[in-house]
Amino acid sequence: MASAIRKAATKRGLEISITARSEAEIENYIEDIDCLMVGPHLAYILDNVKNIVGDRDIKVTLVKAQDYAIFNGESALDQLLSLY
Repeated sequence: MASAIRKAATKRGLEISITARSEAEIENYIEDIDCLMVGPHLAYILDNVKNIVGDRDIKVTLVKAQDYAIFNGESALDQLLSLY
């Protein structure tokens, strides 16, 4: 999914960094992110992720299942950008 979003961003001329990480690593890189997109298969950890983020100015969103299923980077990028 991260690769598909990167390709969509490049196609649009956007210079953003998209990196895939495991849920176990969230606390290790939380200070380095602006937005955290959680895959739909991890919806059950969304509340925990929001607790980890706490008061930080980090957007948290669940990737739409239909986008994740077909790695629709264009739509996922639109979702990400809509948060701003």
